[in-house]
Amino acid sequence: MSRIGNKLIAIPQDVKVEVKDSEVFVEGPKGKLSRVLTGRISVEINDGKLLVKRPGDTKIDKSLHGLYRALIANMIKGVTEGYVRELEIIGVGFKAQIQGNALNLTLSFSHPVNFPIPEGIKIETPKPTQIVVRGIDKELVGKVATEIRRIYPPEPYKGKGIRFVGEYVKRKVGKAQATSK
Repeated sequence: MSRIGNKLIAIPQDVKVEVKDSEVFVEGPKGKLSRVLTGRISVEINDGKLLVKRPGDTKIDKSLHGLYRALIANMIKGVTEGYVRELEIIGVGFKAQIQGNALNLTLSFSHPVNFPIPEGIKIETPKPTQIVVRGIDKELVGKVATEIRRIYPPEPYKGKGIRFVGEYVKRKVGKAQATSK
């Protein structure tokens, strides 16, 4: 029995949820989201609560049941509160700034890196060494933050690079001096 899939999702007053055929539409104060459901999962709305149902007890039905319940709950949270991922840049001379519709990163490359900002995402740079990614789609916010991190991931010797705020980077010792006899 799925513990996640059986939980009811409370729909806030300012959120409108609509189910047409096998697609769920969620509209709230921050925007609109939609997701196509697999044919095996159904959704019912009763008295401001949303219930995700599955047809049987096969392994695939159970796994999809919890998955789609979590995805719909994330959609509702996204249109009401939104999602935020913060990154920090560590390194001498490393900085980020917004130029038009692109994030301009100055790292230890021979050229600046321009990262185009996708539709539905807002990127801010409150400090030159801090990047804040905001949006209503949890998957897209995480994907964009990971793509920015992938440009220059933190290296293990000095710790230079782009990392998530609070991420621990395991450091290596480096070369040791040879001892003479």
